[in-house]
Amino acid sequence: MENIQTKIPKEVTHVTLTLEKAGFEAYLVGGCVRDLLLERTPKDWDVTTNAKPEEIQELFEHTFYENPFGTVGIVSDETLDETLKTIEVTPYRLESAYSDERHPDTVIFSDKLEDDLKRRDFTINAIAYNVSSETLVDLYNGQKDLKDKIIKTVGNSEDRFNEDTLRILRAVRFATELDFSIEIETQKSIIKFSNNLENISQERIRDEFTKIIMSKNPMDGVILSQKLGLLKYIMPELEMGMDEKQKGAHIYTIWEHNLRTLQHSADKEMPLHLRLSALLHDIAKPHTKRWHKEKKEWTFYGHDVVGERVSREILKRLKFSGKIIDVVPKLVRNHLFFSDIDQITLSAVRRIIANVGPENVWDLMKLRTCDRIGMGVPKEKPYRLRKYMAMIEEAMKDPVSVKMLKINGNRIMEIINEKPGPKIGLVLNALMEEVLDNPKLNTEEYLETKTLELIKLSEKELIQLSQKGIEKKTAQEEKELKEIRDKHHVK
Repeated sequence: MENIQTKIPKEVTHVTLTLEKAGFEAYLVGGCVRDLLLERTPKDWDVTTNAKPEEIQELFEHTFYENPFGTVGIVSDETLDETLKTIEVTPYRLESAYSDERHPDTVIFSDKLEDDLKRRDFTINAIAYNVSSETLVDLYNGQKDLKDKIIKTVGNSEDRFNEDTLRILRAVRFATELDFSIEIETQKSIIKFSNNLENISQERIRDEFTKIIMSKNPMDGVILSQKLGLLKYIMPELEMGMDEKQKGAHIYTIWEHNLRTLQHSADKEMPLHLRLSALLHDIAKPHTKRWHKEKKEWTFYGHDVVGERVSREILKRLKFSGKIIDVVPKLVRNHLFFSDIDQITLSAVRRIIANVGPENVWDLMKLRTCDRIGMGVPKEKPYRLRKYMAMIEEAMKDPVSVKMLKINGNRIMEIINEKPGPKIGLVLNALMEEVLDNPKLNTEEYLETKTLELIKLSEKELIQLSQKGIEKKTAQEEKELKEIRDKHHVK
């Protein structure tokens, strides 16, 4: 108990003590208690009490109450910790039937903590903690299930899932996040009620699936979702690759390869858009499967092109953000980029950068490394991929040329009142030499003033200055390219 007590922030203690000083009961409940017992840092804090919403609001300066379930948000304006900005306080409550399989038809407030705990989803989330007395209330052996690493419903599992269908997906999510197992009877009920997911909004399904994908073990979570009959209501396209074997360097089925690619992205703690790209990069292989008579094997030509369309349809269906819907299909479309460093040219690399966008090109490289590990190869970055990365830096490097100057040939002709001629180019190259020496000189005012000086020189003198600029430019580029190649350990 002492270990728990020291991890409760003062903002939370302030809420519970304020309620108790006013004569009410107050307990921490749900995920925050579970996480404290598991020695994890809670992502949010929930308090339950026998005070009614209007009584709660009277005790705190900054609150909001905009829901039909009695939950009052206590806002802490001083803290910088986002997890403590709002602490939710909910009265003990009883619930009626769930006509929409998601929310109770009515909410009845109770005076008993026991009434509130018995309506909760899983035993590990039905533990309450009183901060003042430092005592736990655990009516459903949640602490034992935490110790045994078991996900089990409070009371009859069919009743719990019949009340709220989303709980079946939450069970998988908790099992994945916590690396727990789901109790057998609970599993059976999940399978029985799995088809009810058809009645749940895509946004709610997306939120739970996202948490599975963003866990440390997303591969296990997707496999468990499939085993329990849930995946076909989330991303059925993935199941099409389950029995599809591949040839060549691929030693896994399409299904396993996609999951291993996803898992590597999680092992590297990559963001959501890259994890989704990893999961979906070969999603269209079953769609493009064709028998090659000459090679006598199955091929998947064009799966990258079809994959762009299929992945976009999946992400739109699940109501992902516009940014995700834009970038993930783009990465899927370009994941097969040609990387033979003996034949690839900088112009070809530039085309890849243009196709995927400079802001996404390094994510494309990360996706390629995940793809490689997903194939079972030992190295995520072989020499040729490192060399390709070096070529990307070369292609993206702003060239040191007269284009960088804050003046151009037309402006020089205006200043000196002359027609086009070789002297204009010579002046530009001479100005470039100055700016290479000191980039701070690259201003319109300085360059226009310097132009009036340079135009007085002869063509021969200007050529000499220009040659110095060209030599300096070449030396600088060679130095920069050597640094890039050294960085990637390539020649």
